[in-house]
Amino acid sequence: MSGKVKKVVLAYSGGLDTSVILRWLQETYHCEVVTFTADIGQGEELEPARKKAEMMGVKEIFIDDLREEFVRDFVFPMFRANALYEGQYLLGTSIARPLIAKRQIEIAEAVGADAVAHGATGKGNDQVRFELTYYALKPDIKVIAPWREWDLASRTKLIAYAERHQIPIPRDKRGEAPFSTDANLLHISAEGKVLEDPWSEPEEFVYSRTVAPEAAPDTPEYVEIEFKRGDAVAVDGKALSPAKLLTRLNELGGRHGIGRLDLVENRFVGMKSRGVYETPGGTILHAAHRGVESITLDRAAAHLKDEMMPRYAELVYNGFWFAPEREMLQALVDQSQENVEGTVRLKLYKGLARVVGRKSPKSLYSLAHVTFEEDAVYDQRDAAGFIKLNALRLRLAKALRRTEG
Repeated sequence: MSGKVKKVVLAYSGGLDTSVILRWLQETYHCEVVTFTADIGQGEELEPARKKAEMMGVKEIFIDDLREEFVRDFVFPMFRANALYEGQYLLGTSIARPLIAKRQIEIAEAVGADAVAHGATGKGNDQVRFELTYYALKPDIKVIAPWREWDLASRTKLIAYAERHQIPIPRDKRGEAPFSTDANLLHISAEGKVLEDPWSEPEEFVYSRTVAPEAAPDTPEYVEIEFKRGDAVAVDGKALSPAKLLTRLNELGGRHGIGRLDLVENRFVGMKSRGVYETPGGTILHAAHRGVESITLDRAAAHLKDEMMPRYAELVYNGFWFAPEREMLQALVDQSQENVEGTVRLKLYKGLARVVGRKSPKSLYSLAHVTFEEDAVYDQRDAAGFIKLNALRLRLAKALRRTEG
């Protein structure tokens, strides 16, 4: 801890951890604390956070509905890239952090704050994601990360601190939580405690957004998603805003047990962790986007995108949303989406979202060329020369090995 702080903007949920942080900032830094609570679709009532902040003497309280911005400016650009971290994770937590941090910086500038603070621990990825964004947008900002400074190293100490300072504690926080969760409109994650043994299957109570696939309806449901320039714009013929569209897909996916993932991943800070994720709408959207790309993207362009995707996903996971290399990759991705337009039909059934139809006014699919029936546009004899030219280097290499042998 160094330097005098006059005013700090705290990312505040109203929960035990950030409420303790609020009081700790007031006591340790003797500064004014401004709280910021973001509604990014976590599904919780946010007014209690306002009341709690008021009770703790906070004068400037920001509660912002960022759901549309979250989906429009963060989720959708990422989905244009088909981003999957380590081949599986749809980056639900990762993509929310740069938005929260960006808004913190905007508030800091608006209220004249000289510092920002977050409640991420020193072991996880979130501290990196928050702070890389802070520094990218306001290089001279002071960052306070209480979990790296204080001596409240356990849940017991946090609760004792809260009780000493008359900070209300939710009843279920007085004992050890079975696992910790993080939620937004794209997903909900669970990790820690009962999930720390990667051999143990998560029990059903871990899941909250999806029914078990075994308990999902025995009748499949079909959904049609319309795309323009790579973004979903309508579901079953009804135009929807980005946040409303994802909400609708979440409802459909949750009902059919779609989007569950049990993953051991590699954190940016170096350790492996086990997370259980539910991304019902995102899983449907990912499959649908690849479906419309399959008929509208040129082969080489599609393959180049797929080569770039792991790098893009890693940048998002590691917190480099506002880094120049992510923005460069985004420009490439967005250029590829100009003709990604059309409708995809999916079959939702027992945990799966399968593409069963796709159409586009800009389709590159030519029935005349691929038909097994007689056609007048493709001379099959041309393939012989094509194959021989591609085989030339292979034949030369084999001939050389024979002479050397």
